[in-house]
Amino acid sequence: MKKILMLTLLILAAMVTGCGNDDSAADDTLKVMLGSNVVSLDASQATDSVSFELIADCIDGLTQLDSHGKAIPAVAESFEVSEDGKTYTFHLRDAKWANGDEVTAEDFVFAWRRHCLESTKYAYIMGSTVANIKNADAVTKKEAAPETLGVSAPDSKTLVVELDAPVSFFPALMTFPAFYPVNEKFYNSLAAGTYGTSPETFLSNGAFMLTEYLPGSANIQLKKNDSYWNASNVALKNLQYQVVSSSDNALTAFKNGTLNLATVNGNQVESVKNDADLSKNLEITPTGLLEYLSFNQDPKNHHAGALANVNLRLAISNAIDRESLVNNYVTNGSIATYTAIPVNFAANAETGKFFAEDQKQFSEYVSFDVEKAQRFLDAAKSELGKDTFDLDIIYANDGGDTVIKVVQAIKEQVEKNLPGVTLNLQPMPKAEYLDRVTTNSYDIAITNWAPDYDDPMTFLTLWTTEGCEICEHWSNADYDKIIADCTSGELATNYSERWSAMYDAEEILLRNAVIAPLYTGANANLVSEKAKGVEFHSVAIERVYKNVK
Repeated sequence: MKKILMLTLLILAAMVTGCGNDDSAADDTLKVMLGSNVVSLDASQATDSVSFELIADCIDGLTQLDSHGKAIPAVAESFEVSEDGKTYTFHLRDAKWANGDEVTAEDFVFAWRRHCLESTKYAYIMGSTVANIKNADAVTKKEAAPETLGVSAPDSKTLVVELDAPVSFFPALMTFPAFYPVNEKFYNSLAAGTYGTSPETFLSNGAFMLTEYLPGSANIQLKKNDSYWNASNVALKNLQYQVVSSSDNALTAFKNGTLNLATVNGNQVESVKNDADLSKNLEITPTGLLEYLSFNQDPKNHHAGALANVNLRLAISNAIDRESLVNNYVTNGSIATYTAIPVNFAANAETGKFFAEDQKQFSEYVSFDVEKAQRFLDAAKSELGKDTFDLDIIYANDGGDTVIKVVQAIKEQVEKNLPGVTLNLQPMPKAEYLDRVTTNSYDIAITNWAPDYDDPMTFLTLWTTEGCEICEHWSNADYDKIIADCTSGELATNYSERWSAMYDAEEILLRNAVIAPLYTGANANLVSEKAKGVEFHSVAIERVYKNVK
C-alpha cells in the first residue's frame, strides 16, 4: 500500500510539475494561424500578405507602423526632405543584424538595386507609378546600370534617396517589405537561389528571427531576436505559425488552445457570435483588401478570346449578387463593393471622406441587375457570333474554404442569370495559381489585392500597361496617362486635382470591365485573452506582434 501510495504521489507531482512547465512555455509562445503557405521570404520575390507578414516579423525597414497604422521611425531614427519634396535623407540608428553586423545604409542600397534587377512581379513599386525613385524604371528594364538608381550611402549611417517627382506618402511606403534592407555580405555568402529558404539562409534585424522553417511547411517557428535595436520593448519570446486552411479546423484549434489567434468565416462566425464565452474573443477588423474577378482579355485565350469582348465582361459582372456573397458565404464583416477601390480606405486629407464612399457612382457599369446583364450578354452574342461561352475560372484551393464557397456561388449565379454562359471551376495550389495569373494562363481568376500604402494609387497602378502583377492583357493610353500625371506628372503636387483625376481613371477601368469588384475584405479574428497587444492594420502588414504581451 505504501509503495502504491508513494507511486501515486510521484505521478501526481510529475503531472503538476509538467503542467506548470507546459503552461509556462505556452505563455511565452503566441500560436498564430496562417490561412495559406508562405510563398517566399525573399522580399524581392514575395507577392502575398502571408509572406510579407513573416518578412516584417523578422526585418525592420526605415519606418514601421504604429498601433494606429501611421508610419513612425524604425531603422531610420529621423529623416529630412528637401523643399521640392524630391530628396529624402534618412539617418540610421545603431541597429544590428542577428549575426552582430551593423545595419548600414549600404544594406538598403544593395537591397533596392537588387529588387529592381530581380523582382519580376513587384519591381514596378520602385518606379514612376509608385515610389518614383530616380532611374528605377530604366534600371528595372536593364536600360541603365544599377549604380544609377537614385539611392546612395554617403556614409554607413546616412541614406539619400532621390525621386523624379514628389511622393506624398513616401515615408509610409517605406514600411513595405520591398524597401527593407538585405545584408550584402551575408547574401553573397549563400549558394545562389537559397536566400530565405531556411533559418540558416535568412538574416534578421527585426523583432524576431526564424528557428524552424522549410518552404511549403505548415509549421513555422520564430523566437525573439535579442540583437534587435528595440529588444527591451519586445516581451514576446516565441511566435509559432500554423497553416490552417479550414475555418472549421481553425475554430477547433482555438477552442482547444492549439491556436491563440485564428481567423474564422462562414458558419463559424455565427457560431462564435452565439457562444457567450467565445464571442468575447471575437474581433472584426477591416483589411483594406479588394476581392475581385480578373478577366484576361488576351485574344488568344480560351474560347477564341471571347473575354476580349467588353459586353461579355460587363454581363458577367452585373450578373453577380455581391450582397449574397458577403452575407451567405463570406460572413466575416466583408462589404459588398462596386468600385475598384475598397470601401473605408484612403481618406481624403481635405474632406475626410474615403475615396470609395459613394458606392453607386459607377453603377452604370457595376451592379447586380439581371436584366442589364442579359442585355450586355445579347450584345456580346451578336458581336461575337456565338450563343454559348464556356469559360474557366481559376482559384487557389489552399487559400481557405471561403474562396471555394464564393467561386461556387459565382458559378451558380452567372450560369442562372446568363443562359449560355458556363463557368468551369479550376482549383489549384497557390504557387501554380500565382504562376498562371502572372503569365496570362487563365480566362477568369478570382483574386485579391491588399494595399501597400494608404492611397488609391496602390490599386490603380495595378492596371497600367507596365505596372500590373496580374496581367489582364489590357492596355489603355488614356488610363496610363492619368496615372502617370498623378504619380510623376503635372498633377502629382496638386492634391485636389489629383484626387479628381483618379476617379476619371477608375471610370475608364470599370467602363471597360477590366475587373469585376466583389467585396472589401475583413477578418473575423479570435484572439485569446492571453494575447494582449496584437495590432491589426488595413495597409501593408496586416498583423504585427512586436507589442504583444
